[in-house]
Amino acid sequence: MTITIKDVAKKANVAPSTVSRVISNSPRISERTKRKVRKVMDELNYHPNLNARSLANRSTKSIGLVLPPALDTSFHNPFFAEVIRGVTAYSNQKEYSLYFITGNNEKEVEQTVIKTVRGRRVDGIILLYSKENDTIIDYLNENKFPFVLVGKPYHSIEDITYIDNDNYAASREVTDYLIDHGHQKIAFIGGDRNLLVTKNRLRGFQDTMLLNGFTVSDEEIIFTSFTRDGGRNAVSQLLELEELPSAIVVTDDVLALGIISVLQEHTISVPSDISIVSFNNAIFAELANPPLTSVDINIYQLGYEASKNIISKIEEPDEIEKSIIVPHKLIVRGTSVKKENLELVSS
Repeated sequence: MTITIKDVAKKANVAPSTVSRVISNSPRISERTKRKVRKVMDELNYHPNLNARSLANRSTKSIGLVLPPALDTSFHNPFFAEVIRGVTAYSNQKEYSLYFITGNNEKEVEQTVIKTVRGRRVDGIILLYSKENDTIIDYLNENKFPFVLVGKPYHSIEDITYIDNDNYAASREVTDYLIDHGHQKIAFIGGDRNLLVTKNRLRGFQDTMLLNGFTVSDEEIIFTSFTRDGGRNAVSQLLELEELPSAIVVTDDVLALGIISVLQEHTISVPSDISIVSFNNAIFAELANPPLTSVDINIYQLGYEASKNIISKIEEPDEIEKSIIVPHKLIVRGTSVKKENLELVSS
């Protein structure tokens, strides 16, 4: 015999509508009543039909996750696996499923987002990257569709909820750390130049170098793809310079691995010849050879906060927009060394 809401309501001595509100965790029901109803649900082994409820409420209980174009390349970078782990942790608590959106190019991603929104396949969207002049953000804003952004928006921040680190401040801290350790000729290797994270970290690097009286040539700033091969290609360009830098600021750990592999092939020691400081503190950072000095940006927390805020927007549509800054921390390991120590080694 199938147990129904009416059976639960009868045994709990409440109205069927009260049971329905307990299932949806309505704030209108007291915690005492919720505990009583949930206890009866457990005793009767009652499980609500979430699909049926979703149809009745015109809700999918699903969140769309928009990844950068070329899904296979994205998953080569552990950033996305870790941020998705954070998204999943909170969405599971609230019984929301995830719907992945990506494509082979930017136009394909945009078209998939449009189809997803028009088909009401999800209740809200998390954008896992931020770039200049993003037509997806324009579309979501115009259609008043709930979304949050992981990264700082290019648009006015008043109309977008976003979760990010202070990448400008983090990059200044990294550059100051290298300068304080005696480095003066420092290069910068970043990912896609259109991504806001790349722009903010570059700006922090350039401003800090300028404030300390150091110049950086255009040849010492290189943009590439967020892959190991991207790092290999970028550092190969640096090796063509007449004078090598004594340190490199790298915006991603995966890039750093590619850079180190090429330097080792050219018998250039890290950190004895060139120090490297990276970002993300991915799971492999301390297992690398040598272990990476990297900025821990709390990737998991970025995903968790994104999930928490999109579900909040879905359930409370009139909620004001927020900007949430997740803290960062520089983790010093084996790829960085004081410049005076380099001189002792070479003398």
